[in-house]
Amino acid sequence: MPKEKILIVEDEKNLAKLIRYNMEREGYECYMAKSGEEAIGLLNKHAVDMILLDIMLPGMDGFEVCRKIKQSDKLSNIPIIMVTAKGAEVDRVVGLELGADDYVVKPFSPRELSLRVKTILKRQAGKSEKKELIGIEDILIDLPSHKVTVKGKEIPLTLKEFNLLLILVQRRGRVQSRDTLLSDVWGIDTDIETRTLDTHIKRLREKLGKSGKVIETIRGIGYKIES
Repeated sequence: MPKEKILIVEDEKNLAKLIRYNMEREGYECYMAKSGEEAIGLLNKHAVDMILLDIMLPGMDGFEVCRKIKQSDKLSNIPIIMVTAKGAEVDRVVGLELGADDYVVKPFSPRELSLRVKTILKRQAGKSEKKELIGIEDILIDLPSHKVTVKGKEIPLTLKEFNLLLILVQRRGRVQSRDTLLSDVWGIDTDIETRTLDTHIKRLREKLGKSGKVIETIRGIGYKIES
């Protein structure tokens, strides 16, 4: 079973080492960032299961990092524990209002931090299990088996077609630009032309039959599935 991955965003070197030591001792794989900008860069390259985020960072502070993560379609589901010396109630409230899942004030017990990490990851796993089946109208996406059915009949899709449909359904109600879809399905630095995307959308609609009408073309921008 792959290790769960944690991003530790902390500019205080000794504390960062201490947190990493305790997280690795619990069996987690760790990434390290000394600034908010470095953290965002790492998140665009690596998938992580948890972020331990300091507030007092050079440049972009932890509040702004949290805001950017929670506003991102790709990153917003990653749980965040803020680890900071700012223990005033107003700071805790701001952090939680921005979407942080928990708040640990320095100095803290490494054991307490580990328990909080475990609790949130367990809760997150429970949420993921509930979302293994995603549906809209007659379309049902079965994530564990990587299958799509329409009115109970399995529809054979390629990997790219499956991922396109999944992204559009997960982001229903929001227009997805062609560049966003190309980046998310083909890769961040893709050189694929937009007509390749349009061709895949056309084939996806054809395979879904009448249910393919849920995929709307937004002229000059991209595609969306209405909520």
